[in-house]
Amino acid sequence: MQEKVSFQVVTEHARSIAFLIADGVLPAKDGRGYILRRLMRRAIRHARRLGIDGPVLPATTASVIGNLGDVWPELTAQAALIEQVVTAEEESFTRTLAQGTRLLDAAISRTQGSGSAALPGETAFELADTYGFPLELTVEAAREAGLTVDEERFATLLDEQKKRAKAGGKAKTAEALRKMDTYRELAARLPRTEFLGYDHLTAEATVTGLISDGTVVPSAGAGSEVELTLDRSPFYAEAGGQIGDTGTLTMADGTRLEITDTRYGLEGFRVHSARVLEGELHTGTSGEAQVDAERRAGLMRSHSATHILHAVVMATLGDHARQQGSLVEPDRLRFDFAHFTALTPDQLHRIEQAVNGHVLDDPEVRAWHADRAEAEAAGAIALFGEKYGERVRIVDIGDFSRELCGGTHVAHGSQVGAFRLLSESSIGSNLRRVEALTGHGTLRHLDTERRLLNELAGLLGTRPTDAPGTLRKRLDALAAAQEKLARLRADELRQQAGQLAAQAQSIGRGQLVVQRVTGIAPDELRGLAADTLGRLGHGTAIVILGTEHDGKALLAAAISPDLHQDGTQASQILTQAARTVGGGSGGRGPLASAGGRRPEALNEALNLASEGATGLLSEH
Repeated sequence: MQEKVSFQVVTEHARSIAFLIADGVLPAKDGRGYILRRLMRRAIRHARRLGIDGPVLPATTASVIGNLGDVWPELTAQAALIEQVVTAEEESFTRTLAQGTRLLDAAISRTQGSGSAALPGETAFELADTYGFPLELTVEAAREAGLTVDEERFATLLDEQKKRAKAGGKAKTAEALRKMDTYRELAARLPRTEFLGYDHLTAEATVTGLISDGTVVPSAGAGSEVELTLDRSPFYAEAGGQIGDTGTLTMADGTRLEITDTRYGLEGFRVHSARVLEGELHTGTSGEAQVDAERRAGLMRSHSATHILHAVVMATLGDHARQQGSLVEPDRLRFDFAHFTALTPDQLHRIEQAVNGHVLDDPEVRAWHADRAEAEAAGAIALFGEKYGERVRIVDIGDFSRELCGGTHVAHGSQVGAFRLLSESSIGSNLRRVEALTGHGTLRHLDTERRLLNELAGLLGTRPTDAPGTLRKRLDALAAAQEKLARLRADELRQQAGQLAAQAQSIGRGQLVVQRVTGIAPDELRGLAADTLGRLGHGTAIVILGTEHDGKALLAAAISPDLHQDGTQASQILTQAARTVGGGSGGRGPLASAGGRRPEALNEALNLASEGATGLLSEH
């Protein structure tokens, strides 16, 4: 009966998994992605119950596609994506299962040995919190071993963890709530700011509200840090990944302010952060608001480049690779998207080339407004997590990019300038991040690279175009020289080991070598001691060596197998010597080392170690 249930779980879940991935869902920690991940992990667990130890999801989902692909062509269209996602997820979960199972088996054995009938909640919590091992797996494994799990204790620990996290942010939350109350107070009696920034970088504006230290105030003097609202503003408030505008506000009476940021305090309620540079600012006064034009131009370049990049990433990787977040800064951007593996150098190169190709084609950038349903019917991409009203703004870039967007953009693609990818990395399960430069940022980066290449070529005494080949030859020659030096050094150490062995003293029926050596690196000392011991033959022997390196005293000891078999540890011979040089000894078995910060006591330490070794050999 159990086998029948497991077989049904695997086959039915495989069908759901295939359809979810074909619909653009990827495994994640929450939402639809979490449901998909739970389905995949449950199918894998039941496959293991059926005795299937190898990959199961690639074959079962392929069977689903083969059987249903004619009826649902989207399955066939996304077959490669489905295979890649289930393979990557199964490999990851298999590693989690292997590690968690080892720890769980050990915990079950301890619990059974103690006579308890319940696995501690602490164990289940550690497995889940530290190793990602699901609670349901722990419960299932415990049940099979005739045990229960203290799920009440697990729930308590989970609740305590949540409370700690919540407490950590309490102070910040209290401050944020106080600010929100102030914003609500102003928003209740002030009209919304008219945004002029799509078409104008300067505007006549009146201060309608003023906040200092979280409180509404009538005025603020020079040096004050304030927040203010305007009746009309050219400053773009941070949204959709694009950071807020900065600039200046110059009042009619000569009062000057630096606008340091613009953002939404509440939805639709625009707040300008500012510093009063001179004069005194009063609510109700008017002046000229001016956006930092150069900074805004850099932001527009990066925002348009982000849209182009989004279209190119989806065209290169598939429709699943949709934007999950972004940060638009002057001539710099960060772009997060859904994908399950790292991008290859070839994929990154093709993406960069495609973005620059679109930029050079100089497509027109056009913004238009429509109802939400009309925009979606026209193929406009709505970003997950963004809030949209019924009336939306759509930005088209040529005929390849159409997104819902309230941000500012260039008028033509060529104004983005050059585009350069800087990095690609993972930021979570099935989430990737690329960072890139645009416009002047790219030009500065290229100039830095050019100067570095010229400097490198100068050091190598060659032309920039020949620098990589010349450097490669130099590195090959250096590697060969280092290999030769290593062989010579090994020969030198072998000779030194022979010389040390030749100086061995006979103590009772054994041999003893105690020497202070010079010119020996820390990683060579233990090897030299072991090699010296080996040259003393198969009888009873002890080798103790000491050296000074970088202001420290270093010691090493090696003992023959018969001494070790009788219960002697090499570290015992160095214990007193290590204290003498102000340190301690380490290592179990026939080879040990010690060190300390008193190199002046090295000879005394060697004498003490020699006395101990002599006594040991005399008794043996």
